[in-house]
Amino acid sequence: MEPTTEELRQQAFDKARAAHDVGFFWDIVKHLRSSASFASEDGSGGGLTGSISDAVEIVRELMGKDLGDDEALLRAKFSDYLKT
Repeated sequence: MEPTTEELRQQAFDKARAAHDVGFFWDIVKHLRSSASFASEDGSGGGLTGSISDAVEIVRELMGKDLGDDEALLRAKFSDYLKT
């Protein structure tokens, strides 16, 4: 049975958090339609304050709703990330 998008998200987030891979989280934020204004800042991540856990929580909040049209793209991103 194929994993759900939520299962892929959790596995990818766990992997990225363990690796302190801020770039992964920033990439996910940039691809969310609902966060277009947030992601269009300068892309440096310098505007994010706090620890990597804070960044994870921001992304989790953005991902905690119905993904709608973003689901297929994000599912592919999670799956690709887990393969690397």
